[in-house]
Amino acid sequence: MKEAMFQEKVGEGGIRCGLCRFHCQIAHGARGHCGVRENRGGELYSLVYGRAVAEHADPIEKKPLFHFLPGTRSYSIATVGCNFRCLHCQNYSISQPDQGAVEFIGTAVSPEEIVARALAAGCRSISYTYTEPTIFFEYAYDTARLARAAGLKNVFVTNGYITSEALDVIAPYLDAANIDLKGFSERFYREIIGAQLSEVLDSIVDYKRHGIWIELTTLIIPNQNDDRGELKGIADFIVNDLGPEVPWHVTQFYPTYLLTKEPRTPLATLREARRIGLDAGLRYVYEGNVPGEGGEDSTCPGCATLLVKRYGYLIEKYHVVKGRCPSCGYQLDGVWE
Repeated sequence: MKEAMFQEKVGEGGIRCGLCRFHCQIAHGARGHCGVRENRGGELYSLVYGRAVAEHADPIEKKPLFHFLPGTRSYSIATVGCNFRCLHCQNYSISQPDQGAVEFIGTAVSPEEIVARALAAGCRSISYTYTEPTIFFEYAYDTARLARAAGLKNVFVTNGYITSEALDVIAPYLDAANIDLKGFSERFYREIIGAQLSEVLDSIVDYKRHGIWIELTTLIIPNQNDDRGELKGIADFIVNDLGPEVPWHVTQFYPTYLLTKEPRTPLATLREARRIGLDAGLRYVYEGNVPGEGGEDSTCPGCATLLVKRYGYLIEKYHVVKGRCPSCGYQLDGVWE
């Protein structure tokens, strides 16, 4: 166990956790909403520190990040647990584990070992992903500081529910984040996700305020969050509150976990969402989970030259020179070299 950061004593032996936006008030012997932070004797502890449940050297495009060191690999780690309850979670076996066994799941791997393995694998970055990195904050924070000292970048793949106070602490070591903006209605977030949209929007703005390179992902679920007005709402939020340079990934849903009644997202819906984003003024909108359909390619916002041709996580053609379009010299947004 590791003593948790962002804890405040309340009442007789109680603790308020300030790590995520649920602000759980946790009684002695109880755990927070994430299931991996426990009040023991009036102190809050992380039950998953140093317990890696997944380790892979992934293409950075898998996060997905298309404008952050494209073509490189990112050493990706996770522990069990999550503070959301998404009915369609594709990693539910590790995000929603048996609560009686949380502290025993995974393999003991120190932050020093993670950094060493990332370097040995030829990775350019470490990604905290698969589950929600906020809930293993102490582990990610210690690893990120060592990674930065070793010349590696750090990436969060996140649901965007971290508090401003916690983000302030890790932001100096975070280089990029892919943030899920799962929908654009409080109803959807309440019923399908178990959280509040307004808190996610505030968190996304926080990431942008810190100068962290961000890309957003929306998994489009038929009959749930595919309303044209909601999609336009997301596009307008990105343009007006973040900036037109922020890439938006609109991704195909497939039935899984507890949400199997809805069909796979039609390709036509993804294409419409992409058009909505571009019409709203976004420079980069990508279609996900439909390799080979053309919606994964990067074109120059200045002259429409094809710059990066992708098939899934594979880059087939790359025509970016020092972050610029070779045809017109347009400076592309992101971290390219």
